[in-house]
Amino acid sequence: MADLGFGLNGKLGLIELIGDGARGNLLKAPVKTDLFEDLWNLVGKTVAGAKVNRLKPEDSRNGFRVIEVNAETGENLGRLNMLYLKKPIPCYYLVYVEVSAPFRRKGLGTQILNHFKQFLIEKSAVGILDNIIPQEDPSYDIYLKQSWRPIKSIIGNSSINNGCYYMIFIPPRLEVKDLREPVLKLTHHLSRKRTAIDMRDNQAMVRETIAEFKSLYLALLDYFKDEIRNKTLSPLGRFMFTRFVTKLIAFRRRIEDLVGYTGGDSLEQIRLAQEIAVLPMQSYTPFALGSESNFVNGDIKFWDSLPEELKKYPARTIEALPDYQRPSLVAWITEKGFDGSHSLTIGDLMDLGFDPSRLKEININDQNFIFERIQVKQLPDLEKKKALLDKIGSKMPGARVKDACLKVNSPLLMIRDRGNGYVLRRKIGGIHWEEAVEQLQTSPHLKAINVPLKFDRIITTTVREAIEAVARQLNSEEDKLLEQLTVFVSWNLKKNTPKTMIDFTTTALESVWLA
Repeated sequence: MADLGFGLNGKLGLIELIGDGARGNLLKAPVKTDLFEDLWNLVGKTVAGAKVNRLKPEDSRNGFRVIEVNAETGENLGRLNMLYLKKPIPCYYLVYVEVSAPFRRKGLGTQILNHFKQFLIEKSAVGILDNIIPQEDPSYDIYLKQSWRPIKSIIGNSSINNGCYYMIFIPPRLEVKDLREPVLKLTHHLSRKRTAIDMRDNQAMVRETIAEFKSLYLALLDYFKDEIRNKTLSPLGRFMFTRFVTKLIAFRRRIEDLVGYTGGDSLEQIRLAQEIAVLPMQSYTPFALGSESNFVNGDIKFWDSLPEELKKYPARTIEALPDYQRPSLVAWITEKGFDGSHSLTIGDLMDLGFDPSRLKEININDQNFIFERIQVKQLPDLEKKKALLDKIGSKMPGARVKDACLKVNSPLLMIRDRGNGYVLRRKIGGIHWEEAVEQLQTSPHLKAINVPLKFDRIITTTVREAIEAVARQLNSEEDKLLEQLTVFVSWNLKKNTPKTMIDFTTTALESVWLA
């Protein structure tokens, strides 16, 4: 990470300082803040590029279109984002391929590419993509197996701009034609387009960030090598590897929306050593961080009503609470055959693709609440979000969107302890809208009702119109609101079914929550 001055030696030095501080209780030094700060800043820069709007894919960066790939049984396997170029020959530029979360690492990326290949054959159009997957990556030859070939085989080496790795698919009807000149014109046209849509920047940043993740992982392995070899990895070591994995899977989720990145599977080149994967996760530092105050902001009455043990040792007490049983977690536990006593390992986080321990359930005075773990540096932004949610609640009381009640779920308490922030909210009868759509398209008992009733489309439309309504009320930009707010839709958690209102004329969600 040359621009940040944070190479391998620097990482090792910081690890050593933090380790010494942990052993010597000298943690008031600035290095205590976050070993991963510079890496996460790079992640932030990386995912700030051009993105696909999941609620309005047709509006994602002028000219881009999305087609969904579904199995015969109705599952949504993924999406292709592409740009159509009519001249000098019909061409579809493959911008981004996304495999839906439940189907990753199962070879379905190949099926999606095969779908795209058949699409090109049907349209008698040339396909072009920019293959940025490193040659040493196991998935590098995925395109070669699908009859894609380097574009230099058509136009020659000297004609390709430096740094481009274009590959081309020629449909059978065009195989007999001399395509050198039209394809050469296409590459020049794409070069002009790329600047406007930030694709090259996205790709370069992704490559750089993946390299930094690999570098940091090697640094951690080197620093804790004696403990790993002796199978005595300390709580500090487990915390560092847990933090690494949570950052990695968060980065993997965030790049899914990036325009121009077709190498998402290349993150699979970062594989945990088995000795690390089997270890219990450690989500908070095993030592106290100076004299930080626990209570940060919120309703002091709620703070006073908390158990004394929680107020005295927030992180330790909250992390011991049961995980929030979101549908995707329940499905994973069922698939693995685990019982309620299973303790999550570091490898489990990689397998799940998210950290279920971030959300904890608690009952206070016979009412159900959720604690969410966040980064300490996010607390100031969360206070701004609370002000925004309160403003929406006051300006739009009783509002309805497509017959669904529009509600807000503002933070009640913000607590800081052991390097983490903990946010208390009321537990609602709903789940994140994207998880709801995923469940409808993948869960066996939901697919049968989703096909005729199209609940997934109802959810997407309702969420889109909710954001539009709030944007109009606040005179704000929709994209900015989507970045600031999280949207939940009504859901029966016990039955894992959508909560809807159905009559003779319409089907609607009961509620939509902004949080």
